[in-house]
Amino acid sequence: MSEILLIHGACQGGWVWQQVIPGLAALGHSARALDLPGRGADTTLAAQARAVVDALRGQTILVGHSAGGFAITAAAQMRPDLVAGLIYVCAYVPKPGKSLADMRRAGPRQPLAGSFVVAADRRTFGFDPALAPALFFHDCPEAEAATARLCADSVAVMETALPDTACAESLPRGYILCTDDRAIPREYQAVMADGIALTEHLPCGHSPFLAMPERLAASIARMAGQWGVPV
Repeated sequence: MSEILLIHGACQGGWVWQQVIPGLAALGHSARALDLPGRGADTTLAAQARAVVDALRGQTILVGHSAGGFAITAAAQMRPDLVAGLIYVCAYVPKPGKSLADMRRAGPRQPLAGSFVVAADRRTFGFDPALAPALFFHDCPEAEAATARLCADSVAVMETALPDTACAESLPRGYILCTDDRAIPREYQAVMADGIALTEHLPCGHSPFLAMPERLAASIARMAGQWGVPV
């Protein structure tokens, strides 16, 4: 039995994990989801990392989706002693000196090009609601409802690099690749997962928590079982 903290990606919230938490509980794990700072407002990556650390109750496995890969890595850098492992779900795995925006632009394809809606003050951004369903929820039964729940997020978080990732990289890590992802190319996920000991593949798009929550829970539980810490 492990303590698991689930972290959402950009422009989303803890609500995305609602269907995964019962599945993890049924498999013997204690799972919670967090709303990161910045939902609808300007914030910093450091503030997001601090929010993750402040939510920890002893040693915890951190699971980050998409942009949440940066938040969980930053939190692990801040308090590696409280992190039992890191699981990236079709997520960005930070490289020292590279922001998420840098990494996205370095990808082999740019499926998100033209989908961003940036505020006039350039402090927050969102996704074009006309494009979001096809990008993020094409295989989800609740695509319209999920699109309606998307919010603005902080530009600064996307543009901030981590100077060092050594502590995070020293921890147990896993990566869950989504092979029909239309937001982060599957081949780029494979590049980011290179060097991570545990990997699994799910045949779905960018939102496995809605498309196949039970299978996602099972994948997380299998990884957690490798290095989980009793609650």
